[in-house]
Amino acid sequence: MRPIIGDREYFEGISKIKYEGKDTDNPLAYRFYDKNRVVAGKTMQEYFKFAVAYWHTLTGVGSDPFGIGTKTFPWLKEEYPYKRATDKMDAAFEFITKLDLSYYCFHDVDLIDEGGSLEEFSKRLNFITDYAKKKQDISGVKLLWGTANLFSHPRYMNGASTNPDFDVVAFAGAQVKNALDATIKLGGENYVFWGGREGYMSLLNTNMKRELDHLATFLHMCKDYARKNGFEGTFFIEPKPMEPTKHQYDFDASTVIGFLQKYDLIDDFKLNIEVNHATLALHTFEHELQVAANHGLLGSIDANRGDYQNGWDTDQFPVDLFEITQAMLVLLQSGGLKGGGINFDAKLRRNSTDLEDLFYAHIGGIDVFARSLLVANDILENSEFVNLRKMRYYSFDTGSGKEFEEGKFKLEDLFQHALQNQNIQPISGKQELLENLINKFI
Repeated sequence: MRPIIGDREYFEGISKIKYEGKDTDNPLAYRFYDKNRVVAGKTMQEYFKFAVAYWHTLTGVGSDPFGIGTKTFPWLKEEYPYKRATDKMDAAFEFITKLDLSYYCFHDVDLIDEGGSLEEFSKRLNFITDYAKKKQDISGVKLLWGTANLFSHPRYMNGASTNPDFDVVAFAGAQVKNALDATIKLGGENYVFWGGREGYMSLLNTNMKRELDHLATFLHMCKDYARKNGFEGTFFIEPKPMEPTKHQYDFDASTVIGFLQKYDLIDDFKLNIEVNHATLALHTFEHELQVAANHGLLGSIDANRGDYQNGWDTDQFPVDLFEITQAMLVLLQSGGLKGGGINFDAKLRRNSTDLEDLFYAHIGGIDVFARSLLVANDILENSEFVNLRKMRYYSFDTGSGKEFEEGKFKLEDLFQHALQNQNIQPISGKQELLENLINKFI
């Protein structure tokens, strides 16, 4: 895949990033991500489907609640919105192909500013997706997923599909229709729903049941429209417990799964798990992955991390090998992602202002996932990890324990078994041994 450069080269002096092995001193090279390397029957590229997240990478200028942006990206300088959008897309495809990646993902408003009316937004989105299609055809880069931003505009201050004003719900539907059309047009493999403001700030003014019913009706409408228009991919819901709302209806993986089951959406939807959202819900990343995998709903991943001294969504690039190795153990044992990939919903720190910092951040995140995959596979193939965990449950493999698992016991049978087996010897969890084992392989 050759780098795609538009009217100008934005990342001058940086050529395509290559795999050079763990001993390289080149900071603009992969040390562990060898996309064609086969691990447990799949190439790294197949496992990960790494995608560049359009929003943070191309539009994240370093602003925060206490100050304006610190980065002056050259592709955002043009005042005319159509030209600014094509400049941004030129920079995006140059960046993606120089990273030697095959996917990207976006919100609709990441591609182009929406303008002053729905008609203008529709016109603009059609224009920029025409341009994107040409870029994809030339480069071979594909769309991992698209989505609509239903949380930034003031109209959505009380939610989108759960808004108490039907006019807002209708506008959200129109926006999703356009985003689905764009995703289908660009051959998007999936479509994501993140309920950024689908929740409440106070129950005093909220009819929760009614809002949840509306959310389900809305998702059914979106799903039916997309299927009718040829979309064969997977729909993802991305859990998050709070922020910007006090309580979001997609709180965590378990909450979302219960919602999908209750409203008969389980056959079309899977989960997109984000690391920082998992920790905001007071879970670990691997916990949320495992919950989704238990139901066959582990669809995709937003790769980032939070700052564990802060209680908000800091969206930093992943660096923790111990944490990601545990996640890769879940991924490998569950058979991998169902349709999706790994996008870097992560942003440079406010004081990282050089364009090359975008490369360092993505290379580091990609390498930590690749290295963790290798470590996790090594653990599964060459250690007692699987056996140690299995032995904790040996009493269910034969005899009465096996009959219990098979549903052959009644409560009275448990009572009789307890009468005859009262000399209980605690079984060690061996947590420290397992933690040491992971560090040994790292």
